[in-house]
Amino acid sequence: MGLELFLDLVSQPSRAVYIFAKKNGIPLELRTVDLVKGQHKSKEFLQINSLGKLPTLKDGDFILTERLTGVSTSQGGCWHITEMRFSKCKAEGPAKSRCPSSAILIYLSCKYQTPDHWYPSDLQARARVHEYLGWHADCIRGTFGIPLWVQVLGPLIGVQVPEEKVERNRTAMDQALQWLEDKFLGDRPFLAGQQPVALGYELFEGRPRLAAWRGRVEAFLGAELCQEAHSIILSILEQAAKKTLPTPSPEAYQAMLLRIARIP
Repeated sequence: MGLELFLDLVSQPSRAVYIFAKKNGIPLELRTVDLVKGQHKSKEFLQINSLGKLPTLKDGDFILTERLTGVSTSQGGCWHITEMRFSKCKAEGPAKSRCPSSAILIYLSCKYQTPDHWYPSDLQARARVHEYLGWHADCIRGTFGIPLWVQVLGPLIGVQVPEEKVERNRTAMDQALQWLEDKFLGDRPFLAGQQPVALGYELFEGRPRLAAWRGRVEAFLGAELCQEAHSIILSILEQAAKKTLPTPSPEAYQAMLLRIARIP
């Protein structure tokens, strides 16, 4: 059997690996694990990954994962695409995070010898990848994941996030976007220079430079692939309004309560 990827496209790190593999023609057997239903906490999946996290890559007897699973969105929908430079973000809060899919992206890039711009061989260019990864994990993923908990996942289990936390998160998102624009994008076409690398982006209303960058990333990846990968997360608010989201399992319910309690 070839490579197996356990994922849920509601999870941004899962989408990042999915897009990267599709764009580079990497053959993967996809195994969907429903996060909202709590299937990542099932006995069957825990036998594959005892941490119960997505995405998870299985290459024969070799299993690769990282400590964090995330679902993320922002008001009005979220576009967390990869701009090719392994950066996926956290869903645990503003500190102590990892980049959930970066190890898988790097592994696939090296195994299949993808074009150099995805994971540069030049030492300094590669260092820029890891520089952004660290910042992205600390300042983007946890911050931009919170609106999903506020708008969808909290109400799904009958929990309301206090308004002062919601407002604090709005301020943090605005600051993070300013840093993204000023430090990492600047006047370059992509975050790391002249070609795409593997990063993420959010909703950029009122930020024309970031919106233009997002457009370049979408054009590079292809609109069809972007829509395919993001259709689930883009429809999740509608599903929540119609009350068609599945009921979380008891195991997932406890994990969700803990995650909501950690919102700063």
